[in-house]
Amino acid sequence: MITLPYRRETCHGQTAPDAPAIDIRDLTVGMQGDNRLALSGVSVAVPVGSRVALVGPNGAGKSTLLKSIVGLIRPQSGSILIYGMPVGGCLHRVAYLPQRGEIDWRFPMTVRELIGTGRYVHLGWMKRLSPADQTLVQHEIDRLNLHDLADRQIGQLSGGQQQRTMLARALVQGGDLLLLDEPMNAVDADTRRVLHRVLDELRTEGKTAVIATHDLDRLDRDYDEVVFLADGRQVSLEEALAHGHGF
Repeated sequence: MITLPYRRETCHGQTAPDAPAIDIRDLTVGMQGDNRLALSGVSVAVPVGSRVALVGPNGAGKSTLLKSIVGLIRPQSGSILIYGMPVGGCLHRVAYLPQRGEIDWRFPMTVRELIGTGRYVHLGWMKRLSPADQTLVQHEIDRLNLHDLADRQIGQLSGGQQQRTMLARALVQGGDLLLLDEPMNAVDADTRRVLHRVLDELRTEGKTAVIATHDLDRLDRDYDEVVFLADGRQVSLEEALAHGHGF
């Protein structure tokens, strides 16, 4: 349904206590089956507890950057450290929400079961969830207003319901760092309000979040820092607009 490293994971070594949540230096990533670059020379430091927006047009490299951080794409060069550790060194601390189109919504699974897979990084594949795990799942079901949908097959959900389900799945993992790929894209107004409320709650909980978004109107209000990408490069907003990238 989605390729993620679900093996049971613990930290390999000690995380650096004063390290940023993410420290990316001169990252270059190639396009699969192409000589072009998806990302070129990107450097980003994300402080612990901050909320950072990734902004850019389709094809700018936002999804590639998030997938590189979570370890789904191997860079050509450069470095990524997560809490001072190499990518994969502490998988359970990093929760990833992909775009809805990357999920096979025909998979025979209920909303509750899909959310529960967020615990697999702690348990390993197909292990039975404990009562404590089930309590965490129910908490996120209630938090995302999914209680009336919990036993529904995921293919019966609307776009907004799917997005809330995927966010609940990311949250139930209990990670300190959240990587969210366009969570507000093509959702209804009610879902947007729920998602904004939950993101605000996460900020008060001290969680770190990197969020790919097209919503320029809320950048000053919702984010501590904004990273603009265009054609795989890190640019200023002024440069992007000057070159007609159409954010």
